[in-house]
Amino acid sequence: MRTKLIVVGGFLGSGKTTLLREAARRLTQQGKAVGLITNDQAPGLVDTAILTGSGLGVMEVAGSCFCCNFGGFENAIQSLIDKQADIILAEPVGSCTDLAATIMQPLQGRRPDIDLAPLTVLSSPDQVREALRKSASAMHDSAVYILCLQMAESDYLLLNKVDLLDAIERAALTGLLREAFPSKTVGEISARTGDGIDGWLASVLLGGEAGKNIVDVDYDRYAEGEAVLGWLNAAIQLQSVEGDVDFLRPTLALMRRLHAEFRETNSEIGHLKAIVESGGQQRVANLTRLSGEVATMDESPLPGTRALLTLNARVQMPAPALETIARRAISALSGRAVAASTTAFRCLTPGRPQPTYRYHNQR
Repeated sequence: MRTKLIVVGGFLGSGKTTLLREAARRLTQQGKAVGLITNDQAPGLVDTAILTGSGLGVMEVAGSCFCCNFGGFENAIQSLIDKQADIILAEPVGSCTDLAATIMQPLQGRRPDIDLAPLTVLSSPDQVREALRKSASAMHDSAVYILCLQMAESDYLLLNKVDLLDAIERAALTGLLREAFPSKTVGEISARTGDGIDGWLASVLLGGEAGKNIVDVDYDRYAEGEAVLGWLNAAIQLQSVEGDVDFLRPTLALMRRLHAEFRETNSEIGHLKAIVESGGQQRVANLTRLSGEVATMDESPLPGTRALLTLNARVQMPAPALETIARRAISALSGRAVAASTTAFRCLTPGRPQPTYRYHNQR
C-alpha cells in the first residue's frame, strides 16, 4: 500500500499544529503508523517540539518553505516512508501559498508511490471574515491577499475554532464559505475540542483530486505579504535561582510582556507561541491575534530547577523592531526566581518565494 500524504495549509494562527497533533493521536489509536513534517523559515520551531512524540517521528524542513526547498520536503517524506509510515501529516509555513502548483502537482508527477490526499486549508473565523471582507482587518492588504489565495487553492476548506461560535455564527460563516467557493468541500471543526476531526479524516483518507485548483499568483504581492512580517525563533535556558520554581509563570510573563509591546505599536500578530520543557514535561502558550489573550491548555505548574523555553513570533513589524522588543522582554525574565540566558536567536524577514517547481495549468 502507498503511504498517504495529507498536507494541511492555512494562515498563521489558523490552528494547524493543534489539528495535526490531534489527528496523529487519533490515527495512532487506530493502529496507523504516523509521521509528521513541520516547516519554517528558520530552525527552532515550537511546532516541532509540540508534535514530537505524536507519531513515528517529526521531520523539520527549516530555512525555507516546502515549495522553495522541494528537495528537503521530498527527503523528509522519504525518511518517514523508510520508517514504514502509513500516513504522513505535513504542515507548510503559515504564510505560504501556491501549494497546489508548487507542491501538490509536482509530487503527483514525481512521486507516484505516494497517495496524495486533497489539499486541506484551515481558516479561523476571523480569517474567514477578513478574507471575505466581512470585517475590518489590521492585517496588511498583501497578507490578506495570501490568506485569500490559500482558500482559493484548497481542495478541502475547513472552518476551525467553531467552539468559539454560537450556532448562528457557525452557520453564517459556513454559508459564506460555501457561497464564495461553491465547488469546494467545506467542513467545520474544532481542533481544540476534536469536534469534526473524525469526519474530516475519513473524507481525506478516502481520497479525491489533490491540488486541482491552480491559482494565478502575483509573486510581487505574495512576497510583500510575507515581508511585512518579522519572524523570530529563540531558545532560552531558564535556571532557578534557588530550589524548584514553576517555569510556566515566567513563560506566561514573557508572552504577556510581548503582547503589551505589540499593542503599543498596534502590530498585528500572526502567531506568538512558546513551549517550556522541564523534567520531561512541557507547557505550551499561544496567542494568534493582537486583540486576543495569551492562552494555554494546561495551566498546572511546571516545577523544576532548569528549563528550556522556545519562543516563536510572527508579527507585522520590521524584523529589527521585533528583535529589539524580544531581546528586551527576554532580558526582563531574569530576577529573584529565575536566571535566563539566550542560547539561540534568529530574527529575519522572509525572502522572496522562489519555488523549485511550478506546475502551469493548461487551459
